[in-house]
Amino acid sequence: MSDKAKKEFLSWVKTIVLAVVIALFVDYVVIVNATVPTGSMKNTIMEGDRVIALRFSYLFNDPQRGDVVIFEYPDAPEDEKILYVKRIIGLPGETVEVKDGGVYINGSDTPLEEDYIREKPIGEFGPYEVPEDSYFMMGDNRNDSQDSRYWVDKYVEKDEILGKVVFKYYKKPGLIK
Repeated sequence: MSDKAKKEFLSWVKTIVLAVVIALFVDYVVIVNATVPTGSMKNTIMEGDRVIALRFSYLFNDPQRGDVVIFEYPDAPEDEKILYVKRIIGLPGETVEVKDGGVYINGSDTPLEEDYIREKPIGEFGPYEVPEDSYFMMGDNRNDSQDSRYWVDKYVEKDEILGKVVFKYYKKPGLIK
């Protein structure tokens, strides 16, 4: 192999290695990429949609009610990582109760205003007292969502939130609110 061919080959190897390092950095430090396998977040995110979340969203700020986030399923076996996409409903220290087709925080007389839900929830759940540094999650499709109401480990700790969903890029691209 000539010196020119070796230099060309090394140039290609460097480019490929750099591209792989950049891709790994973006995937493990900047974004979380997830597919939503069920209709639990309809009509915000549809079954089969792919979403991107920013890992650094909560570096300087705390998660807020209404944020759509990606986290590992709390009840999954330790050797199994299942990514879930849900909306934050209950904040640390709050009491969450579902009754009369609404979600009530801290015993309020009026339910949360949630223009993103598909239909009013059926059934009564709670009250749930959200521990410090933890969050209560619900899907937007309240009557077809396996969320905090049904999990054994009902709350997601802040350090378990992988990122805030900012947009979906497949099937129908768009920003997530």
